[in-house]
Amino acid sequence: MKHIVIAGGNGYLGRKLKHWLVRRGYKVSILTRNPDPNDSSAIYWDGQTSGPWTDRLEGCQAIVNLAGKSVNCRYHLRNKAEILRSRVNSTRIIGAAIRDLEKPPEVWINASTATIYEASFSKPWNERNEKLDKGFSASVAKSWEDAFLNQETPGTRKVAIRTSLVLGNGANSALKTLRKIARFGLGGKIASGEQMFSWIHEQDFTRAIEFLINLEDLDGVFNLTSPAPVDNATFMKTLREQLKVTFGIPTPKRLLAIGSFLMRTEPELVLKSRYVVPTRLLENRFQFEYPFIDEALDHLLANWDRESMTAEQVSNAPTAPYSREVYS
Repeated sequence: MKHIVIAGGNGYLGRKLKHWLVRRGYKVSILTRNPDPNDSSAIYWDGQTSGPWTDRLEGCQAIVNLAGKSVNCRYHLRNKAEILRSRVNSTRIIGAAIRDLEKPPEVWINASTATIYEASFSKPWNERNEKLDKGFSASVAKSWEDAFLNQETPGTRKVAIRTSLVLGNGANSALKTLRKIARFGLGGKIASGEQMFSWIHEQDFTRAIEFLINLEDLDGVFNLTSPAPVDNATFMKTLREQLKVTFGIPTPKRLLAIGSFLMRTEPELVLKSRYVVPTRLLENRFQFEYPFIDEALDHLLANWDRESMTAEQVSNAPTAPYSREVYS
């Protein structure tokens, strides 16, 4: 049985990835600050220091690092420091652990973020024509990737995943908040509505990671985002249509600033124009199950009360090919 280790596996994305991989027949271990004593797959780590958790990496197929403090918070000095520290330190300690192993993982996949790219309204960024942004969020992403890509792991392939907003029905998914806002009639465009919105369905997120684990010649940076970004106004309109809500009051910048303060988050999360496409995934023939926003929202909202896919759904779900020969 192939063994995958997920650092930060108790978060929204970690839980989704674990569920998918277990249903697909993998053995999965979770590194977490709060392990369930009744769950033998989970083991404690603090994301900063070595410990018994390093034994789980010995001989595993892959380590997937999703650890890091949520950016859905106010960016005061303490939170900023923790956002940076939790990402860089966890990455460095995994690198140190890999170098001490007799049989290191075959591949190390490390989270990054699509917000590393400069805001764009008209030109999509990909992994080759990139222009990196400035400011706090982009500087964190750059430090995070530097900490990862500069690690010396000659026996372990490395992949950095620049992930856009993941749409799903988990407890901490952003879609939960957006759905609530739209149902209350507040689902109009935000600010101008022209800012681009790059996103990915949670199922395509987990499938893409499995794809990157198994294609052994892939390394470097990959964008994990749908090939069909939309602007904010289109996204909110599609969400209202799926919910059968006939109107949505627009949110001007000034009102957004007040609402963000009350919700203890930052306006940047919805104001920045993220126009990012997954060129390298497409070049390597990854097949998106939900490439378009209407199809993605239709599926997620129709299955809103189900936290994760059933075993039958996973077994019947289309899989990303592990060989390009199927397209020849």
